[in-house]
Amino acid sequence: MNMANHPDDPLQLLTGLEVSAVSFVRDYVELHFDGPVLRALADPLGVYGGREWRFPAPGSMELMRRYIGETVDGYKLDPDRILALDFGEHRFVIPLDSDSSGGPEAAHMVGVDENGNTSILGGMWIW
Repeated sequence: MNMANHPDDPLQLLTGLEVSAVSFVRDYVELHFDGPVLRALADPLGVYGGREWRFPAPGSMELMRRYIGETVDGYKLDPDRILALDFGEHRFVIPLDSDSSGGPEAAHMVGVDENGNTSILGGMWIW
C-alpha cells in the first residue's frame, strides 16, 4: 500500500483496514492499522454498540479498546469540524475545531513505506 500516492484523500486508504491496536500515550490516543497510524491529539469521542463515549471520561478507554478487530467501512472529513471513521454501527470521531484541539493540530496520520512498515516516508497528514 503506497499511501503517498493519495495525498488528497489519505483516509480512503484506511477503508477496509482493521484496527490492530488502540494506544493511550500520555495525553493522546492512537489507532493502529497494521501499518498506518491515526493519532488523535484532540480528545476523541464516538459511539460503540449504541453507547456514546468521550475520552477521557470514565468507561471511554474500555469502549475504545473494543474497536480492535473492527474494520473501517467509511469515513467523513470536514476539515474545520471532524474526522470520523465508521465501523458499521460504530463511529470514532476526532474533533478538528480549534476549541477542541488546544493547539494548531488535532490529528496526525502516518503512512507506510514500500515494505508496509509505519513510516513518514509513506506520507504524513496533519489536520
